[in-house]
Amino acid sequence: MGRPEAEWLEVFRARAVELMVLDIKRDLLGMGIRFDTFSSERALVEAGAVQRVLETLQARGLVYTGILEPPKGKTPEDWEPRPQLLFKASEFGDDVDRPLQKSDGSWTYFANDIAYHHDKFLRGSPELIDVLGADHGGYVKRMKAAVTAITGGEGSLDVKMCQLVSLFDGGKPVRMSKRAGTFVTLRDVVEAVGPDVVRFIMLTRRNDQTLEFDYQKVREHSRDNPVFYVQYAHARATSVLRHAAEALPDRDLSDAALSAVPLGSLGDPDELGLVKVLAGWPRLVESAADAHEPHRVAFYLGEVAAAFHGLWNKGKDDARLRFILPDDAETTLARMALVRATATVIASGLAVMGVQPVEELRE
Repeated sequence: MGRPEAEWLEVFRARAVELMVLDIKRDLLGMGIRFDTFSSERALVEAGAVQRVLETLQARGLVYTGILEPPKGKTPEDWEPRPQLLFKASEFGDDVDRPLQKSDGSWTYFANDIAYHHDKFLRGSPELIDVLGADHGGYVKRMKAAVTAITGGEGSLDVKMCQLVSLFDGGKPVRMSKRAGTFVTLRDVVEAVGPDVVRFIMLTRRNDQTLEFDYQKVREHSRDNPVFYVQYAHARATSVLRHAAEALPDRDLSDAALSAVPLGSLGDPDELGLVKVLAGWPRLVESAADAHEPHRVAFYLGEVAAAFHGLWNKGKDDARLRFILPDDAETTLARMALVRATATVIASGLAVMGVQPVEELRE
């Protein structure tokens, strides 16, 4: 007690940061997310990463000392023109050049961010992705300019702007207040509904669209709950396969055997419609990866589930369209191949999303 702040502040700050990072890692693991590398801005600065970036940019003639125009909304009276170390961002598509140092000689956040992206590029990641809040839209051009400049055009940056998540319970907003200290954490949501539900629901919207997460709706066993709707399709498919194994004990229903089954007996429009949807899975997952848009997988799985549930309901109304026909082994085997393909695609899509498929799910 009574010791100068300079002697204890850094110790407490370092310990606080360590505990916060541990807490973040625990929350991520609860969601099934594991990061291989965590980068420290301070560590990068202390290791001289920013200075090395500056030297690289200087060697390429992309840094100079100059005076910027006042920011929009500023008047000459409240703007102090002063020489600054600037990066030629405007040469790479940005609106203006950007400062790299503050008036006290310390680096700007932008300079530190350039060092971080450069470090990631040097670690073997030419394709970079940033996930930013919607209020950081003005940061996109300058960061893309910096990545192009510091990597010599060999690196690329895709910035995903994310909107807020609004929490509801039965259609009523869950009120949160920073001032009152009342808020809901990610851990609270995961503990309430489970990590698989959270992961799936978070991917039912584009990243730039506001997501409404309703506790009550994600627990419903209805078509309005996309998690249940897709999982139930997988559970139904596996149930059909179990019943087929009981009804046809002498038939080989392994994946290898079903893959060789003739499919000529599949002629109903809904059967062919499901085949067409399933056939689109390889291209769909490829395009989702190329565009960095995982929500496409969630949308697609909803389409597969709808096609399969529709075929199931059609069989309830027309006995000839049931999956298992005791007197027609050829058609039954063809339909088992279709059902198995449906279960495989759904399980594969859920695996891409980090969600575990269920074998049994009651309405």
